[in-house]
Amino acid sequence: MQDEQLSYQEAHRPAKEFASRQEYLEHELEIMRPKRWRLNLPQRDFRIELEDWVPALAATIGKIVMVAAMVAAFAAQFGLSPEFVAENVRYELLIAGLLFVVLFSAFLIPTANLAGTHGPMIPLIPLIAAAGGHPLALGLMVGFFGLILAATKGGSKLVKLTGEGTRGGLLIYLGAVGLIGQISKFNAWGESIGMAYISFAVIVITILLYAYLARIKMRWLAIPLCSAIAGIAAFAMGAPFEFVTEPGLPNMNPAYWWGDNTGWQLGLPTFEQFVAVAPFAILAVAMWSPDVLGHRVFQELNYPKKATKVLMNPDDTIAVASVRQIVGVSLGGGNLASSWGTYMIPAAIAKRPIPGGAVLTGVLCIAASILGFPMDLAMWEPVLRVALIVGVFLPLLEAGMQMMKESKNADSAAICIATSTVVNPVFGWAVTMFLDNTGMIGDKERAKSLPVLDRLVIPGLTVFICVGALALVGQLPGIPSLL
Repeated sequence: MQDEQLSYQEAHRPAKEFASRQEYLEHELEIMRPKRWRLNLPQRDFRIELEDWVPALAATIGKIVMVAAMVAAFAAQFGLSPEFVAENVRYELLIAGLLFVVLFSAFLIPTANLAGTHGPMIPLIPLIAAAGGHPLALGLMVGFFGLILAATKGGSKLVKLTGEGTRGGLLIYLGAVGLIGQISKFNAWGESIGMAYISFAVIVITILLYAYLARIKMRWLAIPLCSAIAGIAAFAMGAPFEFVTEPGLPNMNPAYWWGDNTGWQLGLPTFEQFVAVAPFAILAVAMWSPDVLGHRVFQELNYPKKATKVLMNPDDTIAVASVRQIVGVSLGGGNLASSWGTYMIPAAIAKRPIPGGAVLTGVLCIAASILGFPMDLAMWEPVLRVALIVGVFLPLLEAGMQMMKESKNADSAAICIATSTVVNPVFGWAVTMFLDNTGMIGDKERAKSLPVLDRLVIPGLTVFICVGALALVGQLPGIPSLL
């Protein structure tokens, strides 16, 4: 009987029966039969392997860093203290670990990527506050619009309509800009402590180690190994570091967080504040599709062709992110959710499905929140920057370049990079998808095969919504906010 006709338990074979570890991992991907919105259990439906620790560690580091950046951006606008930021980050780690990472992506919807943090929204937080926005109103509106997108299956439709050239260009842009940004911030940190040579030395060591891991086909080890060596090397060269966060638990009462004089000190939002955040919420949800697309590409590039059942489902991912957003912000958290890149990218490279690493990620998030000191280590510049460089931005660049195998995709990629540079990746993705699907650029034969709905209506509506939202919030160069 072929594996396709067997359950996961029946088709599973011990690793020692395979010629290599890679063959075993690929076989595991091919035989999994994840059940959507039904209980999936370890050993019965999936296994937790050594490789699952890699995306779990990367995701935990990324979660601490990104949530801290987002909550700190809100705190700066509302005059809140660093102590508030630390406590809210701890709270968010518990919300993610206890309620969503394990419950949804591991046990109930293993076709959904974990709900992470919406990094591109961080620079917009000062504009949201200036427009009279409220974090609770914003979070609820993002979740509401996200559920609409998931219910209409808009996420999966947009992923299918995004051609190879547009995908490649988007990944190259995100990888290059992110890589340059991380190195610049690392260099600035080195100069701020009067030890600029440390950042240079650590980057050189990281590049050499990453290249060696790629050569021996063990790139999945890049995040823990490169981050550990970066931290050790920086400390050995005299970089300052100390543990300052003590063990403990955050206040877990939503009434405390949304009180008039406690927590956020903002009280509950008014109707006017919901209106003020609506354009920003539309923009946040519009960014989800290219985000999901970029993460799914890594699975498609690294998984065997037969492993279609374990590929992340865009609509499931958007649905989980929406529910996580609504519940998280209602409890008092300051996170804005999105597809979790620092989990999905290393998981795909390590050839692991979503649920095994999701269990470990949940455990690590809870442990980091309670113990406190892992938050200090994850946010230390050498560890943080190297983890993001080798775990997110270098793989993004590589994946984008791998998609440029045919010259007919090159002009789509170039246009996507150019338009993303002019405004931002959402604008670049929407405009290039429209031009690609109409046949103005890219694969013209593909465009001719599309029905009118897919060729003109949906791409045109996507451009209208994205550009309209950008105009409303003042993100089009030279055009003031229309609010």
